[in-house]
Amino acid sequence: MHFYRTLQFIAVLFLFSAFASAQLATPVPQPEMTAEKWREDLRFFTSEMERTHKNAFNAVSREQFQAAVEELDKQIPKLEGHQIVAGLMRLTAMIGDGHTGFRWGPMAAEGVLPVGFYWFEDGIFVRRVAPSDAELLGAKLVEVGGVPVDSAIERLRPMIWRDNEMGVKSAAPIYLSVPRILHAAGLSTAKNAGTFTFEKDGKRFTKTLSPAAKLADLWSRPDGWLDAMAAAGTMPLFAREPQNRFWFTIVPESKTLYVQFNEVLDKPEETVAAFFARVFKEAEEKPVERLVLDMRLNGGGNNYLNIPIITGAIRSRLNVKGKFFVIVGRETFSAAQNTVNDLEKYTNAIFVGEPTGASPNHFGDARRFTLPNSKFQVQASTLWWQDMDPRDERKWKAPDVAADMAFSDYRAGRDPAMEAILKYTPTESMTDIIAATRTTGNVADFIARYRRFRTNPLHKYAETLTTVNRVGHFLLGQKRTDDALTIFKINAEDNPGSAIVYQSLGDVYDIKGEKALALENYRKAVALDQSLAEAKLAIRRLSAELGDKNN
Repeated sequence: MHFYRTLQFIAVLFLFSAFASAQLATPVPQPEMTAEKWREDLRFFTSEMERTHKNAFNAVSREQFQAAVEELDKQIPKLEGHQIVAGLMRLTAMIGDGHTGFRWGPMAAEGVLPVGFYWFEDGIFVRRVAPSDAELLGAKLVEVGGVPVDSAIERLRPMIWRDNEMGVKSAAPIYLSVPRILHAAGLSTAKNAGTFTFEKDGKRFTKTLSPAAKLADLWSRPDGWLDAMAAAGTMPLFAREPQNRFWFTIVPESKTLYVQFNEVLDKPEETVAAFFARVFKEAEEKPVERLVLDMRLNGGGNNYLNIPIITGAIRSRLNVKGKFFVIVGRETFSAAQNTVNDLEKYTNAIFVGEPTGASPNHFGDARRFTLPNSKFQVQASTLWWQDMDPRDERKWKAPDVAADMAFSDYRAGRDPAMEAILKYTPTESMTDIIAATRTTGNVADFIARYRRFRTNPLHKYAETLTTVNRVGHFLLGQKRTDDALTIFKINAEDNPGSAIVYQSLGDVYDIKGEKALALENYRKAVALDQSLAEAKLAIRRLSAELGDKNN
């Protein structure tokens, strides 16, 4: 069973999460801490992380991690307790998976700022707020402690445990409301306040906020708090019952069977299997032409409950391209990602919304340990879930149809994902483009169609690196070396941070006999990914052939 975490997407209703409980349920640490006690905790943290985690040095090398540990150890006598905790948060986040995290809840024991931020497509806005600060509702965040908001996020990023960037979008708005985190990140001169610059109605203004809320309020909707969606007078389907694990309704106007699936857990009164049996019975018997499975708020649960969902979807008459849609987003995580994986593999679902918050293949099933002196708790992943191809290194499942929410959508009670579904018309996929290229062999045509695909806003999140690389290797297999080189160069231009594109460039230059260029690209690949054994072997071979001793 996955450890699941779901951050609240809607402020209208309460949606509690394991991420939230990870902070709220942590015992209050012992207040009398010395530098030596913190160092004992750091040593224990380091040894337990390596002992507990399935593969602690998958995303970061042991040497890099140890260097960061030693630096924190050196700084401990100069730091206050919350700054040391921030250092431990950074160390935990270096492990690089969304189930491995530092439970920092006691940092907020003295309260949090009474403002609920959310990261929309067009920036971070105040989507809800205590009535005492009503003028902030709907304001866009511009600066934090005098630091531009983009730079402020970069300071918070190293503290956020996540699988991918959607985890940053999910957690950063929460961190912005915790004064001690802001102080530790250098975003506030005070430990018990935060100063922000906002923009609203064409005007900028600065406001200092003090703690006046509990950490739980950042996931709940406290009585009297204001919500930016309330003025719309209408509520989209996804906002109506986010606290309900699963429910469905038929929208007769569009002949849509809408299913919201918020947790992969049975209810006391109904199992997941029984619920989806009812869903698919409705799909067969009622005059519906479209099935929408909304998983954008689903942070996980028990991935062994997924089978009836998948088998029912496979058998459904609506399991047809253009009739079966799955909405995903930043909170789609853990066991929900396992569900998404199976839907991607075995059904004709079209995915709509944002990228998922989890990687298709990911670490999970976190186990806790407690630091001996401070009593802070840490959780570390104990299993590797490999649902997809072993070579699948995607950081997320990208939507086939991107549908981000702007603040204006939220305020108006609109749902861009549902709007995109109702307006959906098929477009050429990368699978279509590659199939045509394999048939015709026309590289110029492939490049033109690929560029059209990439520039279509609906495909803004589409993962093309792997598919384009396959085209290059297909051409290489046909001895069309120059054409393969052209494809690999394009892929490198579009994905400069990918090790695999440079390894492929190294391969093709090696075949062409351009050994210096091959060596250069193999080195770029290994600099980005130390695990590339074949590239390392090629570097040693080519270095020897070229008399280059820098191998």
